[in-house]
Amino acid sequence: MDQNMELIQSSERGDIESVKQLLNNGVDVTFKDADGRTALMAATQKNQLLIVNLLLEAGSDVNTRDITQLTPFICAGANGFHEILSAMLHYGADLNSVNRFGGTALLPSSEKGYLKTVQRCLDAGIPVNHANNLGWSGLLEAVILGNGGRLYSMIIELLVKAGADINMPDRDGKSALQHAKAMKQEKVVKILTNDYVELNESIKRAKAFYLDDKYEEAISEMNQALEKDPNNLDFYFYKGYSLQELKRYDEALQEYKKALAINPQDLDFYFYTANCLRLMKKTEESLAEYVKACELNPAETFYRYHKSNYLRELGRHEEAVMEMDNLLTLQPNRYDFSFHKANSLRSLGKHEAAIEAIENAIKNDPTNTLYQLHKNQSLELLKKQLESQGVKK
Repeated sequence: MDQNMELIQSSERGDIESVKQLLNNGVDVTFKDADGRTALMAATQKNQLLIVNLLLEAGSDVNTRDITQLTPFICAGANGFHEILSAMLHYGADLNSVNRFGGTALLPSSEKGYLKTVQRCLDAGIPVNHANNLGWSGLLEAVILGNGGRLYSMIIELLVKAGADINMPDRDGKSALQHAKAMKQEKVVKILTNDYVELNESIKRAKAFYLDDKYEEAISEMNQALEKDPNNLDFYFYKGYSLQELKRYDEALQEYKKALAINPQDLDFYFYTANCLRLMKKTEESLAEYVKACELNPAETFYRYHKSNYLRELGRHEEAVMEMDNLLTLQPNRYDFSFHKANSLRSLGKHEAAIEAIENAIKNDPTNTLYQLHKNQSLELLKKQLESQGVKK
């Protein structure tokens, strides 16, 4: 095997000794595979922190784009790999760089509930009010694609503190505050209107410890609080999330499951267990947690949407399309759902179906140039596909 390709494959699977040897042999760290991925991108996608550090030291570029216009830096942000993102900030990461949807690293981390990644992005100075081509800022994404629960409330608090514009309109003219009210996210509404005060002193201290990366102190604070009130689900969240940051995943899961034993209807905790299992690379178990939440509340779109995100991340686009169809049944005018469906269909080479899906998005938002761009790209891919099959169209 060519040594350049061997570096990419070794980086992806986490073979640190092989990577070290190949780097010592002077292998080209700028080499790209057929998908435009460098070894750094491959390592980033698989959350291989030690190998990322080796490649950065060897001169890998954090801003190099693959064929989807994704950079390793934005990839780290989009997947919540805040340790990798932090490392890349020291190696010339372009804070203003955007993905093919026009979003900085802050936007997908706000959307997906990656609290520490949001914090790192804001601390680094990534613009808080940048809007992507869908017309959404990080705050709009956290409200529209969040659930107003414990985790998303913390993210929204950070964004507001960093200067997020609560009145900034999306392409439909609705602000984050208007969306929060419409979605009955009561705690979020209070945060956005500067009307929220955390009354529990233990939680105030635990949150401060957590945001200061003092996870052991946060855990200790919650242990003391749980001795006094073992039925307070918020305590289990802050303890579990702090354990998760320490990579003590089994212990974090225990805390989330204790909360669910007290109240199995608190769907928030299925999201926490799913994400924890994702970090443990227990794919099917993670997906099963989303299924449980969907079964408990079939009309709730939040869990289906984030399940579909994970399926796309895994490259399981057929399943992602099925989830998007379920979502569109619930909310047929959500043009962002049609857009994501079109992208998965394109990844599957189903270009005619992708064009049909993107046309639904265009119908709902006809002035969005992003949708027309993707339709034109799908038309071109369909043309090439038909030509390769000897069909003229």
